[in-house]
Amino acid sequence: MRFINQMKLEFLSIPANVAFARVTVAAFASQLDYTLSDLEEIKVAVSEAVANAIVHGYNQAPDRFISIFATLTADTLELRIKDDGKGIEDVDKALEPAFSTDAERLGLGFVFMHSFMDSLKVKSRPGHGTLVIMSKRVGASIAQISTEQ
Repeated sequence: MRFINQMKLEFLSIPANVAFARVTVAAFASQLDYTLSDLEEIKVAVSEAVANAIVHGYNQAPDRFISIFATLTADTLELRIKDDGKGIEDVDKALEPAFSTDAERLGLGFVFMHSFMDSLKVKSRPGHGTLVIMSKRVGASIAQISTEQ
C-alpha cells in the first residue's frame, strides 16, 4: 500500500508528553477525512499507549525515550509506538480488561486502544521493550487484535 505521508516523533518519558503526543498525532491524522469523533478516539489510543510506556515500561523514569512512527495511506493511519523499557511478561494477560501491574491503575489502556482503533498488535519481550501497532481507517469500526512475544 502506498503511503501519502509519514512522521517520526521521539520524546522523553515524562507525563507532560502524553498530551504532546496525542495532539501531534491528531494533527497529523487530520490530513485524512476523519470525523472529530475519530480524531478523539485516536487521541485516547495514543494517550493510553504513551502512558503505558511511561508508567509500565519505564516505571516513570523521566530520562528514557518513546518513539512514534506514523504512516498515512489514502484511507488509513498506522501508528507504531515503541519503548525500550522492561517489556511485558505475558502480553495476552496484559490485554485482559482490568489487568494492571500497578495497583493505582484500572488496567483499561489496551481495552481503550482496542475499542477505538481498527487493529491493535502488541509485540513485547521482557527486557527489550514494547511495540504497539495500531491502525484506523477512515469510516471503519471493526477491531482486530493480535499479540507476539
